Amino acid sequence: MSVVKKDVALRYGGSVLSLRKDDILFHEGDSANFFYQIEKGSVKMVTYSVDGKEFIQGLFYQGDCFGEPPLLAAFAYPGSSVTLTDSKILRIPKDRFFDLLKDNFDIHLQLDRILCERLRYKNMILSEISFYDPEHRIISLLNYLKSKAPASDQLFQVPLTRQQLADMSGMRVETVIRTIKRMEEAGKLQIQDHKIFI
Repeated sequence: MSVVKKDVALRYGGSVLSLRKDDILFHEGDSANFFYQIEKGSVKMVTYSVDGKEFIQGLFYQGDCFGEPPLLAAFAYPGSSVTLTDSKILRIPKDRFFDLLKDNFDIHLQLDRILCERLRYKNMILSEISFYDPEHRIISLLNYLKSKAPASDQLFQVPLTRQQLADMSGMRVETVIRTIKRMEEAGKLQIQDHKIFI
């Protein structure tokens, strides 16, 4: 569910950007000058190692906002945002967004809750990477992704490639592939047409 309704955003100087798949909205090190929320599509927040290895910090879908900590605390973006699909992104200039928060406590509170939930996710990922074996890391990540999806009585199709799962869990893609195969053999997940279901 969107934090800021489109009509409210437009009243506070918001506009909608149309982006293509793999467009970069902002780069690591850029100043944070806008609040961003996805109207349609999906975005990943990534950082890159010196040798070019990608680490996915987060995935965001329709209705999600992203990139708020640098905006609120006035530091440079610690990662880059890249569209995963053709997307429409609602953006509000920083000064007008602060006016919006001052005028709408309910929106401010909802944003606080979202940021707290993201801190909980980051804590889970750090614990997983530090303490647990590959299978535990993968199942925790898959369960987290499933918890973000709309409730359904159907199997949940994981919206990530094996490479993306590796990038989010700090593992090599070969380790993810082997682990998923073992989990399938043990009946812990299903593979259909190369897609993962839980």
